[in-house]
Amino acid sequence: MRRRRGRGSQGAQGAHAAVAAVVESMDAGDTRAYVAPEALGSMTKAVLELKGEPQLRALSEKLAADGTAHHLWVEQPENVATCLATAPGRKSALAPH
Repeated sequence: MRRRRGRGSQGAQGAHAAVAAVVESMDAGDTRAYVAPEALGSMTKAVLELKGEPQLRALSEKLAADGTAHHLWVEQPENVATCLATAPGRKSALAPH
């Protein structure tokens, strides 16, 4: 029986992944523009759902192969991938994924 995670923990994991993706891509122009003080009031995000961990890991592998900066959040100590965040980027560049 798989225990369902609450919305609070899902939100926290998403926040962890998003912060990690931003930090890991801080040298990219899109990231610098996204976190610029004058842009903080206009940040946008899209939240999508996948069926499960295998699909999440497959997406991470595809993004890595395409050179798309992202962070796969893996919950510890369970070692379970729970969410993924891409680095800030143009919607048109991320849409194919």
